[in-house]
Amino acid sequence: MRRELRAVHALVHRDLLRLASQRTHTALMLLQPVLYLFVLGGGLAAVIPHSSLGVGYQTYLFPGVLVMTVQAPAIVVGIRLITDRQSGYLRELLMAPVSRFTLLLGSCAGGTIVSTVQGTVLLALGTAVGLPYDPLLLALLLAGMILVSFTVTALLLLLAVSLDRPENFHMLLGLVMTPLLFLSGGFFPVTNLPGWTHTLTAANPLAYGVDLLRRCIALRAPDHAATAATAGIEWSGWQPPLLLEATLLLALGAVALFWAARRFSRPA
Repeated sequence: MRRELRAVHALVHRDLLRLASQRTHTALMLLQPVLYLFVLGGGLAAVIPHSSLGVGYQTYLFPGVLVMTVQAPAIVVGIRLITDRQSGYLRELLMAPVSRFTLLLGSCAGGTIVSTVQGTVLLALGTAVGLPYDPLLLALLLAGMILVSFTVTALLLLLAVSLDRPENFHMLLGLVMTPLLFLSGGFFPVTNLPGWTHTLTAANPLAYGVDLLRRCIALRAPDHAATAATAGIEWSGWQPPLLLEATLLLALGAVALFWAARRFSRPA
């Protein structure tokens, strides 16, 4: 057990060293969600009436932007797994006297921590879009981001172990991630979408992440409660409880990680 934990620690430490050394890359990854929040959000806030959402549009957009922020480092984890396989670095890792699940767990843990760190930077901008400064609210959002980061990272690792070329990974991300973001409720209420998309939304893990963060805000900011109640996920008119959504996300991430471990094979 000590050997397995040391392997996880080494992989997490590698990701943290990379985060500290690639400051320009990190800043560029943060630039896109910041532009979405203040440029797109600020522009649409002028044309979308406050009464239609119950809050200002930038405030409504904030949970979706948080999910977008934690998603970018998770994508990097998937790409790195493929490039490590191509370069032969993964072959050297597999020679270590630890299980393959441990190697994937270390990559997932490192990606989750890096994603959460970057999301925390954006979390500091919450007061600029109308969120109250509340330590408990920040703690709830931080816990929600950790859960969303873990699930998204595990899902992208599952995709990465199934592919052998980064080009295929990028192509599938382009086909899948953009629709998932638009069907997540992060940019507009899912109730405003056509009826046939509601089933897709109910199966979208990003939608549960956005809804989880939005309902965490509603717990500490009562004026956001109506928005969380009307803009979130519904199962045949019934809104699943917050804890059930969190449990589903955790279970999905765990299943994806174990499935990825089963598909993880030694490179040729």
